[in-house]
Amino acid sequence: MPVTSLSAVESCTTSKELVDENIYPLNQLNDLLLLMPYKLYQKLFDTQSVGKHVRHVLEHYQTLLAGLKESVQKNNIDYEQRDRQTALEEDPSVAAQTVDKLRAELQALAHQPVDIPIMVNYSVDPSGNNLTLPSSLGRELAFLMSHTVHHMALIRLLCESMNMTLSSDFGVHPSTQRFWQKNIH
Repeated sequence: MPVTSLSAVESCTTSKELVDENIYPLNQLNDLLLLMPYKLYQKLFDTQSVGKHVRHVLEHYQTLLAGLKESVQKNNIDYEQRDRQTALEEDPSVAAQTVDKLRAELQALAHQPVDIPIMVNYSVDPSGNNLTLPSSLGRELAFLMSHTVHHMALIRLLCESMNMTLSSDFGVHPSTQRFWQKNIH
């Protein structure tokens, strides 16, 4: 992956660099999904499975993208109110199809300004009280990138425990990759 330079991300006015950074781990996830046997995808380790982590990641992207489409909600996002789709955690081919769709929808955002305002609902207690926090498209894409890589690192550990070898940068944040690139060369 040609890792985007930090200065390019800091100075971007469109979402292209952030979209590209999100698409890279989705490509890695898709590669894994195309090779992953159903049995291993669904294998439970206590309450966790590769499929559950994949579902969680994909539903976060779906939530952002759906919120951007809903003009009635005025870019209001609530990651806790995701549509939990069991097919995404049970069937790697369904998850791979969803990744394809998400990549296309993300690409469509590449020329959008990073400062498009978004409101994020954040639950603060079990009774449903929410904080409504101001954010932006760029900030949410940055959040999704970190969130995705975090779950991919967990997926990596699950895969390694099943004797599956993944690429050395699977589940590694681009900032770490940039650091490695800078300090290894």
